[in-house]
Amino acid sequence: MPLISIIIPVYNCEKTIRETIESVLNQTFSDLEIILINDGSQDTTLNIISSIEDPRLKVFNYTNSGVAVSRNRGIAQASGEFIAFLDADDFWTLDKLEAQLKALQANPQAAVAYSWVDYIDESNQFVRSGNHITMTGDVYEKLLIHNVLENGSNPLIRKYAFSEVGDFDQELSPAEDWDMWIRLAARYHFVAVPSPQVLYRISPNSLSTNVLKMEVASLRCIEKAFHQAPASLQHLKKSSLAFLYSNLTFYALGSISRQKGMNSIRFFWYAIRYGPSRFWSWQMTMKAIFKIAAVIILSPQQYRAFIKTVKNALTYTPTTARIVPK
Repeated sequence: MPLISIIIPVYNCEKTIRETIESVLNQTFSDLEIILINDGSQDTTLNIISSIEDPRLKVFNYTNSGVAVSRNRGIAQASGEFIAFLDADDFWTLDKLEAQLKALQANPQAAVAYSWVDYIDESNQFVRSGNHITMTGDVYEKLLIHNVLENGSNPLIRKYAFSEVGDFDQELSPAEDWDMWIRLAARYHFVAVPSPQVLYRISPNSLSTNVLKMEVASLRCIEKAFHQAPASLQHLKKSSLAFLYSNLTFYALGSISRQKGMNSIRFFWYAIRYGPSRFWSWQMTMKAIFKIAAVIILSPQQYRAFIKTVKNALTYTPTTARIVPK
């Protein structure tokens, strides 16, 4: 029986699925099984999977039901003592599972280990660092404010914890992972691996780019979380809303369109309204205003050219003729 079960929901991911699977098969920790939940793929995804010969790979086929349902189906099939989730367009550094397992073994009171996240594009090029927040122990209050783990491809979890907290809430997609981490944190301790071991892919088709859907789901997640939270923590709800809208502001500005620029104005207003002093330094405020104005006023081509010019100006120092590290 494998020690770790990795659950990968799969839906029309022919461009990335091989690299995702190989990032698991090539882990420095090898006592594992990969449970691929095919969620009704209609492209060549299954052909690619079938070309990978490894007895640790198990495929289960279902009609399309969404990521949350696929993860729940994977949990039901898992035989490992520990469970990890990996989206079909993300991948891990090769020491991810070994490091997280060691962290849990060294902290038997913890049920969840997580790592830092970095963001990549469709060509695997580095885009930006994630939050890189390290927290250990009782992290319930912090997770009520925002999703420190950042995405569903991050944690390693003791399987018994799911018998206590239940399944992923399919009504909260794409915020079902945050809801799950909150519920786990309400009962169990977390431990951090302070290293960027999760590579999260940003693409036009990723759920994180659908800011309106993310807003609705996240608001429902916040309402659910604070309905269950004790009275002593209700004051954190305003901070949770502030953090949500600050993130949505910059998510909306990640895609160059006037419509998303208009969305970002609304998000920015709510972020300032709910928590200006905590989440918005004057530098962040000016950056948001600058990007909102540029997205709305300029065409996509003009915007790209303008941003490139600004970056070049900010990263080059003529007096010393050197590049300033970003």
